[in-house]
Amino acid sequence: MDSKTNYYEGKTCSLILSDGSCFHGKSFGYEKAVAGEVVFNTAMTGYPESLTDPSYAGQLMTLTYPLIGNYGVPPFTFEANGLPTFMESEKIHAEAIIVSDYSEKYSHWNAVESLSDWLKREKIPGITGIDTRELTKILREHGVMMGKIVFDDENFEVPDAVYEGVNYVDKVSCKEIIRYNEGKNKKKVVLVDCGVKANIIRCLLKRDVEIIRVPWNYDFNTLTFDGLFISNGPGDPDTCDKAVQNIRKAMQNEKLPIFGICMGNQLLSKAGGAQIYKLKYGHRSHNQPVRLVGSEKCFITSQNHGYAVDNNTLGSDWDPLFINMNDGSNEGIRHKYNPWFSAQFHPEAASGPTDTEFLFDEFIKLL
Repeated sequence: MDSKTNYYEGKTCSLILSDGSCFHGKSFGYEKAVAGEVVFNTAMTGYPESLTDPSYAGQLMTLTYPLIGNYGVPPFTFEANGLPTFMESEKIHAEAIIVSDYSEKYSHWNAVESLSDWLKREKIPGITGIDTRELTKILREHGVMMGKIVFDDENFEVPDAVYEGVNYVDKVSCKEIIRYNEGKNKKKVVLVDCGVKANIIRCLLKRDVEIIRVPWNYDFNTLTFDGLFISNGPGDPDTCDKAVQNIRKAMQNEKLPIFGICMGNQLLSKAGGAQIYKLKYGHRSHNQPVRLVGSEKCFITSQNHGYAVDNNTLGSDWDPLFINMNDGSNEGIRHKYNPWFSAQFHPEAASGPTDTEFLFDEFIKLL
């Protein structure tokens, strides 16, 4: 499938889907062949945050908004606590970025380099000139599928496209305990790092708690803490049984406050006995409407996930907390009696709407 000619004059390359569909375009990133799960994100802004979101590990990220790169890339600086100032992690996690029209010229008060220069520096491919509308229609009809980016005039070795069954959480989680905002009289929150976004940590620090960030499979039950937080992360939650077992052990303390986001929603649900299924093409956008169950309140949310909790498998002690207004899928759960709840969407935004950041306040009140 040939799209319109793009003015950007990079090397000719192609995106080939597992069903044989082929899209030709030009490279504006690092020149190497890559493979992964092809997904689409309908957000109009936020490519620096999305590229550095660990939840995109193993994926070729298609942006449906046609013009990308026009505001450049902010500086990759770090705060004294080790968190990146403007990004969501320490590097790009997406395997590649696919856009319709890359803007070579950029303008923004906070920009220090172009998207192209950043991709090349981090050795991440970018392809422009793709008919992303047609590509998205294929993904919506078929569902997410495997794909690869190849260069037409180069003999690159193309890696195998594998996603399901791979434990991407293990690839992006921290490898040792990291502590933030230590203080003798501060409430302590254990953060299970399944691929945590930096703004989740910022939102907790803003509420002046001590954070004990632990690897996804670490038995945190040996620690002393006041609340448990389970982060977002990439891939299939069924690959994270060790985390589920540790959460289930923590749930023996019925008074322990627990809050989960995205992957955290799925792992808490699994610990409570529910089952998970894969969505056809996932939710990746800034405008997903969710309703607070039992009310007429609806919130616009930022989302990035490919799996969902099966509401029909929730135990009798659990209720759905939020429901997606587009497809009726689960967007969070709550325990009927104990201080345990979760959100499938991202209340910390970054990027996206901040309508639901109050959920952090609700968690802090429980500590």
